[in-house]
Amino acid sequence: MKCACPIYFAVILALGASWFGFVLAPAVQLGGLRQTTVLNSADTYPLRRTGDATLGLQAYRANGCAACHTQQIRQEGVACEVVLTGAGKNPQAITNLLATLTLTHLTKVQADAVSDKITAAGGKVETHIVPTGADIEHGWGSRRSVAEDFLYDDPVQLGNLRAGPDLANIGARSPDANWHLMHLYAPKSVTSTSRMPSFRYLFTVQKIGAAPSPDALALPPAFAAPAGYEVVPKPAARQLAAYLVSLRANVPVYDAPFTPPAKP
Repeated sequence: MKCACPIYFAVILALGASWFGFVLAPAVQLGGLRQTTVLNSADTYPLRRTGDATLGLQAYRANGCAACHTQQIRQEGVACEVVLTGAGKNPQAITNLLATLTLTHLTKVQADAVSDKITAAGGKVETHIVPTGADIEHGWGSRRSVAEDFLYDDPVQLGNLRAGPDLANIGARSPDANWHLMHLYAPKSVTSTSRMPSFRYLFTVQKIGAAPSPDALALPPAFAAPAGYEVVPKPAARQLAAYLVSLRANVPVYDAPFTPPAKP
């Protein structure tokens, strides 16, 4: 028994340390998480979801969307690109100089050297931070996912399989709730190559009354209800669409900086 006691306490100590390291410490860190400030702005991020979008998270969970979609943008690194903002008094000289320089996929040192050359020739430039990685190139997001993105998600729906595209920024890519409703009812009606199953049980097919319902889907003829009938979303469908539109992890923050593209 005397020999077993040290082993017993060693096991308890190992299990306790693991619990503190893998359970308690992350819970404390996330429990103290607060809104952050958008870089170069007074705006805070993220904003709390309200109304249908809040309920839509539970609809997303209940319908198993996380089984085929992730909500986590991966990023392999960052690069710099030099953007000309003014050609100065000798634009032809600047044009000739630019033809000899590489302006994208640069390190910070390389970008500074390029900027110095253009500035010395009389041009004006800006150095932009550009995240890199396959997910960024796919257009799924502007930067990697960070803890703040999930501040108001309960539970967090990260997912671990991409049978469909990542949805962390789907609200910015597809901001029209009606598009999402049609996609939920008949995926191929808006994306011909979609592999997503139909969620028709979230909709009601009903006879058209004295006038069509304002909520009825404007489906293509091949996917529309029979003549005299219309497809109307149930509350869960509207909530799920509102939640998808609310997924907009597209602002630069301290732990995931990038330079937003200039507005047209």
